[in-house]
Amino acid sequence: MDLFTFNIVEIILLASIGILLIIQIIYYFSLYNQLHVHNKAVSVGDLIYETDLPPISVIISARNESENLRKYLPSILEQDYPNFEVIVINDGSTDESEDVLTILEEQYTNLYHTFTPDGARYISRKKLALTVGIKASKYDWLVFTDADCRPASKEWLRLMARNFTPRTEVVLGYSGYEQNKGWFNRKVSFTNLFVSMRFLGFALIDKPYMGIGRNMAYRKELFFKNKGFSSHLNLQRGDDDLFINEVATPYNTKVETSPGAIIRMEPAYGYKCWKEEKVSYLATSHFYHGAQRYLLGFETTSRLLFIATVIGTIAIGIIDKQWVVLGLAILAYILRFVMQIVIINKTATDLEERKYYFTLPIFDIVLPLDVLKFKLFRIIRGKGDYMRR
Repeated sequence: MDLFTFNIVEIILLASIGILLIIQIIYYFSLYNQLHVHNKAVSVGDLIYETDLPPISVIISARNESENLRKYLPSILEQDYPNFEVIVINDGSTDESEDVLTILEEQYTNLYHTFTPDGARYISRKKLALTVGIKASKYDWLVFTDADCRPASKEWLRLMARNFTPRTEVVLGYSGYEQNKGWFNRKVSFTNLFVSMRFLGFALIDKPYMGIGRNMAYRKELFFKNKGFSSHLNLQRGDDDLFINEVATPYNTKVETSPGAIIRMEPAYGYKCWKEEKVSYLATSHFYHGAQRYLLGFETTSRLLFIATVIGTIAIGIIDKQWVVLGLAILAYILRFVMQIVIINKTATDLEERKYYFTLPIFDIVLPLDVLKFKLFRIIRGKGDYMRR
């Protein structure tokens, strides 16, 4: 057989690989590379920031988080910022949270805490707690994080606030896990990095579609103008991603991902809690407006098709002893792999995350399979489990 004579199946497979590779290249360079491009522009001084530092209210909802409050809250209270308050909403805690907050209030004059009413049944507890905190806040700019989080530096609030222009109403930040040993922690960290490259990347190309409540800010006026969480009160989740999906526009949203503005979360220790979080986000993502979730679904589909087509082409190349077909399939995979390593690891370096090399091909397949598994779990479990209670 002529070395360069291919049958129709081989031609179709090679053409499919080429098309899918081009699709993946477009996604990586137009979307996933945006965070690195943005951080590079910041480092060389291409972006202009505000110099005024408006007063800020930091809002934290905490439920049975006494140890985390004792451990992490001082790093927020001691931020290098001229005028800010921290409001912690004690959401029906049964541990020592109340005592911890009372002691901390005696040490820090900018700390205030309140509580959610007992017996709240017609709104998710998290949304009720945040609403209580927002109503209690004194200032227009609200910054949100969680009790198990710490800022990477004392400059966190300053770096977030430099984006508070008269036109800006939403600022999205990056939150990453504390690095820990183990396969599970590496997988969770990679998933978090990749999801962040997606939603922050879309925001940087003026297509914001969600935010994560561990590190984001918006105006109090915007919250009330949108009638709070009224449009999704029937859902347990959505206080961050669905709310941002509703209010963020290409004109009112900025992104802050400098290393000093990163929020670090407790390492992920348990699969069950992580799974619940991912399933809950999948339950709310069904309600996103805009084409972004469909574009991301198309990227995931094209990724799996690319991998499956490459494997199939390699198998046929070996069976038919078509070494050119085999070589072209392997070359296409290597090109995509190198592109992934460069773009993902440049972004990981910018965000002070660990780098990925030999584990990258595994996570490349595991991530979409996890999403499929969690979607099936949500369907089997039923919608009612994600409604208010």
